[in-house]
Amino acid sequence: MEKSSNSTTLGRTKSDQLLETLAAVFKSPTSQSDLAPGTSDSGGTLSRKSSRRLVVGASPARSSGGGSRNAHIRKARSAQMKLDLEELSSGAALSRASSASLGFSFSFTGFTVPPDEIADSKLFSDDDIPEDIEAGICRPKFQAEPTLPIYLKFREVSYKVVIKGMTSSEERDILNGISGDVSPGEVVALMGPSGSGKTTLLNILGGRLTHSAVAGSVTYNDQPYSKFLKSRIGFVTQDDVLFPHLTVKETLTYGALLRLPMTLTKQQKEKRALDVIYELGLDRCQDTMIGGSFVRGVSGGERKRVCIGNEIIINPSLLFLDEPTSGLDSTTALRTVQTLQDIAEAGKTVLTTIHQPSSRLFHKFDKLIVLGKGSLLYFGKASEATDYFSSIGCSPLIAMNPAEFLLDLANGNLNDISVPPELEDRVQMENSETETRNGKPPPQVVHEYLVEAYELRFSENENKLMDPLPLDEEPKLKVLSSKRQWGASWWQQYCILFIRGIKERRHDYFSWLRITQVLSTAIILGLLWWQSDSKSSRGRQDQAGLLFFIAVFWGFFPVFTAIFTFPQERAMLSKERAADMYRLSAYFLARTTSDLPLDLILPVLFILVVYFMAGLRLSAGPFFLSMLTVFLCIVAAQGLGLAIGATLMDLKRATTLASVTVMTFMLAGGFFVERVPVFISWIRYLSFNYHTYKLLLKVQYQDMVPPLKGIQSDNGSREVGALVAMIFGYRLLAYLSLRRMKLHS
Repeated sequence: MEKSSNSTTLGRTKSDQLLETLAAVFKSPTSQSDLAPGTSDSGGTLSRKSSRRLVVGASPARSSGGGSRNAHIRKARSAQMKLDLEELSSGAALSRASSASLGFSFSFTGFTVPPDEIADSKLFSDDDIPEDIEAGICRPKFQAEPTLPIYLKFREVSYKVVIKGMTSSEERDILNGISGDVSPGEVVALMGPSGSGKTTLLNILGGRLTHSAVAGSVTYNDQPYSKFLKSRIGFVTQDDVLFPHLTVKETLTYGALLRLPMTLTKQQKEKRALDVIYELGLDRCQDTMIGGSFVRGVSGGERKRVCIGNEIIINPSLLFLDEPTSGLDSTTALRTVQTLQDIAEAGKTVLTTIHQPSSRLFHKFDKLIVLGKGSLLYFGKASEATDYFSSIGCSPLIAMNPAEFLLDLANGNLNDISVPPELEDRVQMENSETETRNGKPPPQVVHEYLVEAYELRFSENENKLMDPLPLDEEPKLKVLSSKRQWGASWWQQYCILFIRGIKERRHDYFSWLRITQVLSTAIILGLLWWQSDSKSSRGRQDQAGLLFFIAVFWGFFPVFTAIFTFPQERAMLSKERAADMYRLSAYFLARTTSDLPLDLILPVLFILVVYFMAGLRLSAGPFFLSMLTVFLCIVAAQGLGLAIGATLMDLKRATTLASVTVMTFMLAGGFFVERVPVFISWIRYLSFNYHTYKLLLKVQYQDMVPPLKGIQSDNGSREVGALVAMIFGYRLLAYLSLRRMKLHS
């Protein structure tokens, strides 16, 4: 009978056993004899034996020698039990568990666990966070690398935007006099509801938003922002801006090669990338593509860790993160915040926005900034936030997550929160219409009260921001340096970006859809002009139509491919330029030249199919000259697409303008209309279709008798010069447009 009972106990989960035990304790103190063996009746206290049995328990895997494999499972079960205990304790008493212990800090009538038994149970703790829970592999914490300490101070930071309407303009305040400071070794959380100005403040502090509408002072080691800080600041944006077809290892390696100082060798930079991969627990997916909307890749948590790794790889002094836990589950979010703690312990200054953290996440922050409608509601230690709001009369009436409590206050929502006496008196003195149905003051009144309370009680802290920092002159002078620190020479940047561009876009260029499109068009043309006669005048006229279609097709196709280049990479370009990863000239030249090898492969296949099926001149000279002419047309048309895309940076407008331009160039190409009016004849000289068509005619029929109508007896140098001028002219226009592009709209 006893054996059967033990078997039944083993079949149940440990959380079920614990719930039944607690239910029995609460129901009747005399029923403790019915609990699991080893339970004592003295004061309702569980003995050490029963406590161990409830927490870790026996399992078949343990008795059969599978301890190594199932230790991880037992830890996960104990973590689940701890969560169950937390839920039970929240209903029995209004108390907060300290983040430092994460043990049984719960006290029930008739049920207590002594502290020595907590240590024996070995529950889930902060020390388990660096461990890869899925793989069961312990990860080393971040090495404390030497870095330049930077103290961040900001005082009375305000920001306004002008919203233009149909008839008038309206000025709206985004931030109103935000003040605070962040020191090395601290993790500061920036909280507030959506639209409260968190991201705007983060962009201002990170030097990403330098606009005339920004008021107030932001200092780094008591010095203003300088270009030197670009190489000392890491900024993780809210959106994961990554190349989808690069692997995790390639992404971090290219970042290391471009951003780490030139004093390091290539091998040292690659080793640093591998170190970051292992520090962040990304070694299992290092050879997996990042992925995107239509490409399978790593998980959301791994993508976020790759973004963080891209910034910490340079050993930054300041690290800004915009909602790094959004979209992650609680365990992954906790691991991410623990990573930020490890980074801060190495002497870095970490400032992050957070939307709605769990209670465990909330207690891991050193300082807290709470914003509401662009105003500062609280700045100070995170552990003292609830005490401060309680001191002004806002206390939670039920047990709730501190983060939820603060967000309710920031939204002006006092449900389940006590109403301050001063606010009650103010509401009673005002018109009764301002009160809501449940007797609570409206959100606007609550917001004004919280802002006034903070300004009244914490004005002395703002005066401390004016005090000079206890720093030597050397750290201050380094921050003042206006010289940019590039991680690679211009040629190295070009080579790295060239290789990265080829690896990223090879999947698009060699997709079956694109290959099928080109080859099917070539085969159809070959069949329609199958072995056409080039000796008769009528046959040459037919071939002239084929040559004109080739000029139009390879003018139309590259334009609409190149249009998407810069608008699609605008987010990546803005992010990497803001971090001073490379010179714009190196990026532009690498981006345009890396496309050439890929752009010229499909035209070769196209010409091989069409040329011989249509029966054009079967000799080496005309064949290679025809191919060279098509190449010139492709590069010129690609330049036009780059210029249109870089100038407009909007796909809809760029596509519309390109359609009108290409249609105009096609009509002025010299095939449909030979006698163009003088006042509009200049358009044909801007058309690459016109010059390509004339060159193809000269290549095929230059030496034939009788000559084709409209062919001039020259070597075609004028047409070649016009195409070469278009190649460089359009690209120069695209480059100048990128130079004028704002880093952040």
